[in-house]
Amino acid sequence: MAKAHTVLYPGSFDPVTYGHLDVVRRGRRLFDRLIVGVGHNPDKMTLFTAEERFEMVRDLSGEIARNEPDSAPVEVVGFSGLTVDAARKHGATALLRGIRNLSDLQYEIQQAATNREVAGLETVFIVAGQSFAYTSSTLIRQITAMGSDLSVLKSMCPPGVIEALEAKKRDGHPMLTRLQADG
Repeated sequence: MAKAHTVLYPGSFDPVTYGHLDVVRRGRRLFDRLIVGVGHNPDKMTLFTAEERFEMVRDLSGEIARNEPDSAPVEVVGFSGLTVDAARKHGATALLRGIRNLSDLQYEIQQAATNREVAGLETVFIVAGQSFAYTSSTLIRQITAMGSDLSVLKSMCPPGVIEALEAKKRDGHPMLTRLQADG
């Protein structure tokens, strides 16, 4: 009997973008089970709490799974600590990563080599579609901090994420205030 192939797609998803969701959608076609790991680093400031990021990813991944029932199931988990430990805990034999450009590739290859040496985990790369090649959560946070009309993000983020970004801006989130001051 063939072994089921489980992959972990880790990230902070702060916020989740259409690029992230594209990796989920495409990864579901390659593996038998896809786990999205929403990472939490207590030493790192995020715009959204771990719970908010988890809920956004869970809801949006669930929508993908409902609309495309013939692909692998998606499970969303939260984790802190090492990605390789989360992968082991959930039975993943590989990590899934999205690559947008050469800078991503250089960093990700170094991580992939380390994860293979340390934990025996392979890394599978999905190259971003052209429409997602320049989308990043960092860019979205900067636009949120400095922009006045967040509807410009409609090609980068789902509507619910844009609404959540607008609420963070309205509430004067410290990260957005700092980005605005630095900008």
